[in-house]
Amino acid sequence: MFIGEFLQDGLQPYVQDPDEVSRMLELCTGSGCLAILAAQAFQNADIDAVDISAPALEVAHRNGDDYDLDSRVALYEGDLFTPLPVGCYEVIVTNPPYVNALAMQTLPAEYRHEPELALAGGADSMDIVKRIVGEARKWLTEDGVLVVEIGNERANVEAMLGGLDLVWLSTSAGDDNVFLIQAADLPG
Repeated sequence: MFIGEFLQDGLQPYVQDPDEVSRMLELCTGSGCLAILAAQAFQNADIDAVDISAPALEVAHRNGDDYDLDSRVALYEGDLFTPLPVGCYEVIVTNPPYVNALAMQTLPAEYRHEPELALAGGADSMDIVKRIVGEARKWLTEDGVLVVEIGNERANVEAMLGGLDLVWLSTSAGDDNVFLIQAADLPG
């Protein structure tokens, strides 16, 4: 999870003051690791974390308990933004399913232990990413940011989102795995 590399610094310089962040959202939370890192990075923020998988949320709940974050991390079961209460976030992060259909057929055995739901992103890997980008603006504050991890799918992201002002963040794996976009640059 390359987004974790950026949460250590509170997403600076894209988030001017991490102490001023009051609401943060993680979509496709899985085990809740990014929500936990976000709670540590944004000390004054309430964190909402969503996943469609009840078993994944059970793991996220146990992990949140381990860090005594139940009072700051709220878990929601449902499809992306659907289960959320009304409100806006300064930061949305997501590591959605982004493995394309061809790559799903040739995944190494160690990846096959993960539920397909957590990995498969559709024919071009963009099924979930497209939905997130399409809805994110109405869930972000005016100066909010969306951060999306997309693995090795930069070409598909650029084909789908060409023309949007994406910032590609440098990770330990290179410059093609995570993009950031300001709320003002999102469609909608």
